[in-house]
Amino acid sequence: METYRLQPHPAHPPHSISSIAARLVGRDENWLRLRWRIEPAGNLVVPDFAGKGRADGLWQTTCFELFLRPEGGEGYCEFNLSPSERWNAYDFSARRDGMSLRDMPREPVCTIRLGSSFAIFDAAIPAAAIPVEPCAMALTCVIEEAGGHKSYWAHEHGGPAPDFHDPACFTARLAAPSAA
Repeated sequence: METYRLQPHPAHPPHSISSIAARLVGRDENWLRLRWRIEPAGNLVVPDFAGKGRADGLWQTTCFELFLRPEGGEGYCEFNLSPSERWNAYDFSARRDGMSLRDMPREPVCTIRLGSSFAIFDAAIPAAAIPVEPCAMALTCVIEEAGGHKSYWAHEHGGPAPDFHDPACFTARLAAPSAA
């Protein structure tokens, strides 16, 4: 699986984080598994454990996100995944338009592990919540550091302000699931 080196938006550089890599870890009939590695992580703000469940506004602190836009369409879905174990999923009919809650067959699983010099955030999204057609994909994150400083990370950015909904961010590709 390909690893994507994420870049901070130039208008909001990090204070101490120097590297974030995101990748698909695996995909099977039950789960799409993703991983983000943050280095160094000494100043990373990790939201307190809140237990599983939907929540809005997760992007206001450290949050990891997946965007998927089926090929040939304007509509896309967004998954917000927090180290607090809270999550949310949305559908959009076009760029930042027609937002609605995305149906989820079961809750994603989110875990963070803090090492001495890095952090690993793993997420598993139910496969039944993922579009079955090939998709343009964006793996992104909002990172909060000590003191409330935020940086916005994506494989690519477009525009003078961070906007993960910008089509310029959808540079990766998620293939359709293979038949077993």
